[in-house]
Amino acid sequence: MKWLTILFGMFIVLVIVLADTGHLGFLAIVYEIPRADKIAHFLLYGILAFLIDLTLMRSYPDHSRGRIALFSGLVLALLIGLEEFSQRLFADRTFSMVDLTASYLGVLLFSWIAVRARR
Repeated sequence: MKWLTILFGMFIVLVIVLADTGHLGFLAIVYEIPRADKIAHFLLYGILAFLIDLTLMRSYPDHSRGRIALFSGLVLALLIGLEEFSQRLFADRTFSMVDLTASYLGVLLFSWIAVRARR
């Protein structure tokens, strides 16, 4: 589980770097489909939150699942917010409160799912 979480996190970082540098290639199709970028924010950050939560819950089985999800969600929300705000520094990117909201909703839903998942 840990390696899947790391690889998925690296994939998201790669997508961010490619978007920031204007080299998304075929992934740029997400901008051609209405609201696809919002769905991508929701799903990608939600899945990342889910994987992080499950990894931490397995690593710390004696800790409260809810507290683990809360702490990891807050840290992830901070990083997501910093990344979204950093888009103001790039010519090819634009800050979007809707993207940020979609990302946060994904983290919330998928963290809730991780907390509710059977051990």
